[in-house]
Amino acid sequence: MAARSSFLFTSESVSEGHPDKVADRISDTVVDAFLSKDPEARVACETLVTTQRIVLAGEVRATQPGNTKEQNEAFTQGIIDSLEPLVRAAVKDIGYEQDGFHWETADYACHLHAQSADIAVGVDSTNEKDEGAGDQGIMFGYASNETPELMPATLQYSHNILKRLAEVRHAGGSLLEPDAKSQVTIEYEDGKPKRAASIVLSTQHAAGKAAEVEAFVKPIILDVLPEGFTDENTVWHINPTGIFEIGGPDGDAGLTGRKIIVDTYGGAAPHGGGAFSGKDPTKVDRSAAYACRYLAKNVVAAGLADRCTIQISYAIGVAKPQSIHVDLHGTGKISEAVLEDRILDLIGGATPRAIRQHLGLNKPIYARTTAYGHFGREPDTEGGFSWEKTDLVDQLKALA
Repeated sequence: MAARSSFLFTSESVSEGHPDKVADRISDTVVDAFLSKDPEARVACETLVTTQRIVLAGEVRATQPGNTKEQNEAFTQGIIDSLEPLVRAAVKDIGYEQDGFHWETADYACHLHAQSADIAVGVDSTNEKDEGAGDQGIMFGYASNETPELMPATLQYSHNILKRLAEVRHAGGSLLEPDAKSQVTIEYEDGKPKRAASIVLSTQHAAGKAAEVEAFVKPIILDVLPEGFTDENTVWHINPTGIFEIGGPDGDAGLTGRKIIVDTYGGAAPHGGGAFSGKDPTKVDRSAAYACRYLAKNVVAAGLADRCTIQISYAIGVAKPQSIHVDLHGTGKISEAVLEDRILDLIGGATPRAIRQHLGLNKPIYARTTAYGHFGREPDTEGGFSWEKTDLVDQLKALA
């Protein structure tokens, strides 16, 4: 059966002040803290945030060359002990200074401890070239030429709305508070975005300002969307519950890793199920998902397909991927089998260490990923979002 070419599709995004995103930000602040001290650090940090409370738990390890086991344990503990001001600074940067959740006065509890020796054996026991994956699992990457960012339009516009509203809020003097969610439904015609069928925004606001929200945010949203993308038939729902004063962790508990579809492709592509935030890049849930996006984006950027989905799978402790699957969704100008046979060679065979080296992932670059998507972003000068580069285009064209 041929794929439908005309349909409605919806994606949502959440702001940096959404409680789950607050948890993600804190967890990746921990990752960055460890990688800044030891590029080979191991981190698996989960965060819970709720009314006036921040709780960290998980496994960590940091080492220094020449250290004894006892010295490395002390080194690791020293980093753990340094985390509280970094965590509070992250919450402050988001903008939480509310009675129900305040960066300075919220209770803080840290239950991080040493990484499991069994996991360490699986990752560390082989030689550097063949270092094993930190876990089993399946990872997906996706790209589509329907936006300049090579992302699904429904998700990209949802992100863009919230990012612009956050910029307005951080500039000061607005009625907006940190917690917000957006949702964009697009009508597709001949497989391409045609118009916004509906736009939903729920944003936390200052006390007593509910009646002012729609008039304030609607012009900002319209400025973000392409000109003419809305029309008289576009359905708008701005704060449909009427009032949204209590929000963030005070309104709903937040946990690391609960917004994996927001983090990736908004439901337009499969997801392997593993969250990204709070994990160092030996965890292929994170690094291999970045590699899959990198490869898929380069395929589309090279003009070899309008859409591309790539899956890679791993076994814990084993370096070589167990499988690769490429789907060009009927839009390909190259054989999918050729890509499956050759594309992993462009990144050293996609072993965990080869991915980290190729993309430069052993750096403190992760807190910046936790709001407005891990994909569709601009690579930065410090190495962040390196998986968004399109530097494989010429090599991929040569395969066609």
